[in-house]
Amino acid sequence: MTIQAPAKVNLALRILNKRADGFHEIDTLMAPVTLADEIDIKVFKGSGIELACSDPAVPADSSNLVWRAAEAFAARIGQTFCTSIVLRKNIPSGAGLGGGSSDAAAVLVALNQLLDARLTEDELEAICATLGSDIPFFIRSRPAICRGRGEILIPAGPLPEANLLLVKPPFPVPTAWAYKAWATCSRTDNDAKKQFLGDIELSNDLEYPVFEKFLLLPAIKSWLIAQPEVSAAMMSGSGSTLFAILNGDADRLAERVCARFGEHIWTCACRIKAP
Repeated sequence: MTIQAPAKVNLALRILNKRADGFHEIDTLMAPVTLADEIDIKVFKGSGIELACSDPAVPADSSNLVWRAAEAFAARIGQTFCTSIVLRKNIPSGAGLGGGSSDAAAVLVALNQLLDARLTEDELEAICATLGSDIPFFIRSRPAICRGRGEILIPAGPLPEANLLLVKPPFPVPTAWAYKAWATCSRTDNDAKKQFLGDIELSNDLEYPVFEKFLLLPAIKSWLIAQPEVSAAMMSGSGSTLFAILNGDADRLAERVCARFGEHIWTCACRIKAP
């Protein structure tokens, strides 16, 4: 089976407090986008996991969420099998786009079909919750308000159509560091003007600590907001990707981004994925 694993953007992200379990209580609106990894997966008799990835920087061992998802699925159904998984990465790592989480969820969905395990979406989401906070979202890959650690999903209904340009500098932002730094960062307004997609107010509490440390990111965001093709711009998740909501041509804007900030900047035109 070949399956798509879509990226996501956080249209709104509020951090409410730190929980007793060490995680943070969040309230976030996430939307899948048309940028996606592609996963080839096969199942054989026997036992074991074979994992290969087109990106040599991504580990192809038991530290990969995909590997852990396959192990968790086998434990859940109580069945031994051998699986071969090939990841073709289009979503950059450390980008705040949920690539690794989406890959893990896609593998669970694929194994459920290939092995005819007939687990429900709720049961698959429960497996996901044991692997990572935002992984349950990707089982359905539909716009959702995510609460708790991110595992409590409330369908958000259809979102306004939007074309996006994703912009990522050549460095990741560690998610754990960003959440830890949030507790001690200053809370200065990053924008004098509120930004919206339809009636959705765009926000991201993690911009405060991330922008304090990675000064290129607020520079890119401010520059994007000033461009005529852009109606709004925001960081996704813990970064380092920024997304611009477009009312103009993505290709011309991407060319100017690279001309202004360097050819090492990664860009990708995409759109919010329809349900």
